[in-house]
Amino acid sequence: MMNATKIKNGLSIFAVAILSSLITIYGYTYFNGNKNVFKNSAPGELSSGEYGHSFDQDKNLHLASMTTTDGYPDFTEAAEKSVHGVVHVKTKTVRQEQYADPFDFLFGFGDRGYGYGQPREQVGFGSGVIISKDGYIITNNHVVENANEVSVTLNDEREFTAKIVGADPQSDIALLKIDDKNDFPYLTFGNSDDLKVGEWVLAVGNPFNLTSTVTAGIVSAKNRANVVSNNLGIQSFIQIDAAVNPGNSGGALVNTRGELVGINTAIYSQTGNFAGYAFAVPISIAGKVAADLKQYGKVQRALLGIQAANIQALERQNPERAKELAKIKGVVIEDFADRSSAKAAGMEKGDVIKSINDVAINNFAQLQNQLNRYRPGDKVKVGVDRNGSSKTFTVELKNDEGNTEITKSSDSVKSLGAKFKEIPSGRKQQLGISSGLEVESVESNGLFRKNGINKGFIVLRINNTPVNSESDVTNIISAVSRSSQDKVALIAGFYPNGRTQYIAIDLSQQ
Repeated sequence: MMNATKIKNGLSIFAVAILSSLITIYGYTYFNGNKNVFKNSAPGELSSGEYGHSFDQDKNLHLASMTTTDGYPDFTEAAEKSVHGVVHVKTKTVRQEQYADPFDFLFGFGDRGYGYGQPREQVGFGSGVIISKDGYIITNNHVVENANEVSVTLNDEREFTAKIVGADPQSDIALLKIDDKNDFPYLTFGNSDDLKVGEWVLAVGNPFNLTSTVTAGIVSAKNRANVVSNNLGIQSFIQIDAAVNPGNSGGALVNTRGELVGINTAIYSQTGNFAGYAFAVPISIAGKVAADLKQYGKVQRALLGIQAANIQALERQNPERAKELAKIKGVVIEDFADRSSAKAAGMEKGDVIKSINDVAINNFAQLQNQLNRYRPGDKVKVGVDRNGSSKTFTVELKNDEGNTEITKSSDSVKSLGAKFKEIPSGRKQQLGISSGLEVESVESNGLFRKNGINKGFIVLRINNTPVNSESDVTNIISAVSRSSQDKVALIAGFYPNGRTQYIAIDLSQQ
């Protein structure tokens, strides 16, 4: 009887243990596998999944297997899922060669300006990532910058004309849109913060126009700064050793679960081709930029209003000072902006920023990485070290104009304040022109009227590119507005029976 009781009790304990274990495993799998999906983030705990809401991404994901039955890394499911969400991007830019006509100067007609050769079409290629079923696509700004026409080709060979929704030169991120009656395959945002150095990742894109190419590598470093020669505002890259080559720009960096964790942007090379290292914009930054471009047409940047040394940049100018600062874990406040929210909150010169909303800050790149997640008006807790004492300040972040307003990009073409009408070929022949568009009317407060362009003016070229339709004007002006260079449109044209004029319009006046 005693033995039966003991056996019965033992079986009961064993059953409870088994049940508890199953519940624990299920709970861990459920919540850990979906931590980006169900995380109810407070300010300062933003995850990449938050930005997925902007694109109505499906949260019921099937995560790919990470290993084979033999224990080797298995990328097949992640690759299969990724290639259908990555597109080939083709751009066309029309340029016209400009040359000085020596006869104009020889015979005293120097005021007639310059001559122009035949328009030349330049074609560029890159990659993009579909991030929503209704056709939003992330790519690099440098892939589509100054493009007059953008088309994308899916993995199933379908081709679509894409509209540039917005672009941000500082982060080198652009957002495109394509349309179809059917849903598009897309990649869901992962969490780039969770990536670990040494973790396997896949780079998916179209190097050398070889479509649907997948390469594998590991995360070599995180928060890598000052690796791109141009003046990008973002200096917090994921460094990988997966092969990335020209044409991969704008393509996907995915983890072994097939989740999008970065946008491949640059390579470190002395030849122009892959030499061992490549760099991607983390999706924690790229996703926020894309969400801003969709909602506002412009990226909302939040600033502390401080001046701090970027140690890696300082190494070239003042090695001793850089060596001194490198010993400090955190970011030293060296000065404040004219209108500083950090100073208003009580922070002082010499304070060392140690955390943003309890996320540790060890260097300038990590500080920038965190601030890039917020918008003007957001309040963050900033932990600092002041002469050995820990202090915490609540700072209301502001934009570069010193306020908390959300700014939206205005319609650049609308700011011209002009309506156009096409010129029939017969009239073009009478005028002796091969391209041109007539100004039908102007608004009193538009940029055309303010710069002396009125009804009847014939626009020949804008920034050396011929125009023949209103869509030509829209494409060129939009490209100028997105440019990281001076936002100036040079209008070449004339009034009938008048000489050719060259009028520069500053689009930043809009």
